[in-house]
Amino acid sequence: QVQLVESGGGLVQAGGSLRLSCTASGLTFSRYAMGWFRQAPGKEREFVASLTWSVWTAGLSTYADSVKGRFTISRDNAKNTVYLQMNGLKSEDTAVYYCAADLRGDGAKVLAQYEYWGQGTQVTVSS
Repeated sequence: QVQLVESGGGLVQAGGSLRLSCTASGLTFSRYAMGWFRQAPGKEREFVASLTWSVWTAGLSTYADSVKGRFTISRDNAKNTVYLQMNGLKSEDTAVYYCAADLRGDGAKVLAQYEYWGQGTQVTVSS
């Protein structure tokens, strides 16, 4: 069974930092683009960031405008893990954060293109 397990969420003050991790099992991790999405109460799930895989070159990262310059996505294929470093956190970043795997590998912002999803980790930013 394919599993994506997020960790690293918690409570942080505005302006602080957190690093989320997502460890995958049951799939060939390096073949997938990995994405991060989030869902706040009363809102639809939205794209946060994604990172493609590559053999010969560095992967291509994509960010939502709302997090660009504050969040950084990275991956360690040897550990089957993707990370989301979140700096300068704001109250509006409060949400459940989900990681997802996209076999298409293009790091699209469309939720439907991701085949596998984790169960999420809560991030709460207090102001």
